[in-house]
Amino acid sequence: MPLNQNQIADFRAALIKMKQDINKRQGANDEFDLKSDFFHESMGELSSYDNHPADEGTELFEREKDIALHQHLDYELEKIEAALASIEKGTYGKCIACNKEIPLERLEAVPETLYCKEHSPDQTISTNRPIEEGVLMPPFGKFDMDEQDENVAYDAEDSWQEVAKWGTSETPSDLAVPSEHYNDTYIEYDENVGYVEDYENFVGNDMYGKNITVFPNDQHDKYEETLDEEGIMTSFGDLPAFEHDAYVDDDK
Repeated sequence: MPLNQNQIADFRAALIKMKQDINKRQGANDEFDLKSDFFHESMGELSSYDNHPADEGTELFEREKDIALHQHLDYELEKIEAALASIEKGTYGKCIACNKEIPLERLEAVPETLYCKEHSPDQTISTNRPIEEGVLMPPFGKFDMDEQDENVAYDAEDSWQEVAKWGTSETPSDLAVPSEHYNDTYIEYDENVGYVEDYENFVGNDMYGKNITVFPNDQHDKYEETLDEEGIMTSFGDLPAFEHDAYVDDDK
């Protein structure tokens, strides 16, 4: 049913009060202090030169939040002004998209609306996300190559592990249950970098895949010790029976 004059008067009063509240909030916070030229002026700083980068980042985030809140209030104010204008024109209560009566329950909940539920422009949640999320999504975004088969590329995780060796905020003293070794405080510290299997770090061949050579180093010694402890001949397990004798027979 169309709105009667008393209902329209009530909605007009509610809209005017909403407008006054927004203007009062904007005045109380000095337009979120957005009249300053630079965000450090809102902190009473003459310059941001001597501030720590982390503090600068925090203040920049707060500035961005102020801008978002200010834009939200401006958007609400625009909708209220449009609703008051529609009352003056005598079209308030009708959807401007389909010209059907807007249900009274909807107007009571959202008095500034000019649309019915079906044609509301705000009913769709935007899926637009900051472009950097495609790169920085946890843990290392698209620069984490570990999930790719046989990939030994130096990726973002490897970069983190390299710098984590020199210390992180998660030192043993910061943990509820301290680790036995400092390396245990950062992820996959013992991951092979540049090779997949341990033996690939000390076994090589020529460009034709021949002349296989073992290059003695610390990794080779550790590899041999591990095999001796396990009592096996390769990291894949013991050799098949027909090859086993050839390796253990002293005469051969």
